Amino acid sequence: MPARIATAPTLALVVPTYNERERLPELVRAIFAAYDGAGIYGELVIVDDNSPDGTGKVADELALTFPIRVVHRAGKLGLGTAVVEGFNAAEAEIVGVIDADLSHPPELVPRMLAIMQEAQADVVIGSRYIPGGGTSNWETSRVLMSKFACLMARGLTPVRDATSGFFLMRRDRARGVTISAGGFKICLELLIRSEPRLVIEVPYVFKGRTVGESKMNLKEAMGYLRQLRDLYAYRRSRDLPRPKHRVAHPQV
Repeated sequence: MPARIATAPTLALVVPTYNERERLPELVRAIFAAYDGAGIYGELVIVDDNSPDGTGKVADELALTFPIRVVHRAGKLGLGTAVVEGFNAAEAEIVGVIDADLSHPPELVPRMLAIMQEAQADVVIGSRYIPGGGTSNWETSRVLMSKFACLMARGLTPVRDATSGFFLMRRDRARGVTISAGGFKICLELLIRSEPRLVIEVPYVFKGRTVGESKMNLKEAMGYLRQLRDLYAYRRSRDLPRPKHRVAHPQV
């Protein structure tokens, strides 16, 4: 195992949770295995929205073994605000988001971090919709809906997978950003409001949820339309330049 040299965390991954107790221990072990395998001094921030299934208690128990910060919130306040609270609780200057249900591969995190550091990028996004990326265990209708949602955002950003829930960014870019959409698509919100200079997409295959229920519903869809409306207005009012955009090659 590579030795850890850093005296402060290099990376903090934020995991927003709501009723995720079944998969959380497996995710935590996978994240720290990825950190250790790459010699990354990393931390984990779990933000739980008072899950009735006891996810918060499971997170507290895991924190006795792993370097984890647990943020307990009073109720289901939205994924976007959970991510922001997690960023604020982190010590590392590079922060990221990963789903609690193992839809995103923790083993890709070291590559995303290395690409960010080498290119001095502000944001690195795990992308389903570039060469080498994709989805599994998703119905065709769900894939089409997701791709259409990304297409609707192309006037805002050159990013192909702007609705991704798997990304890293420099925390100083997120500081001072006011999130107006507390709901689903926090990546898109931060892509516009943090005004990044360089964004890189890294391909991965999204694994559809096989345990529990999907969080996508009509309410979230309507919230996304309102979010798009607000972000288009925000971009016009500030005349924001489009960031530089790159696509990483698939790993061979």
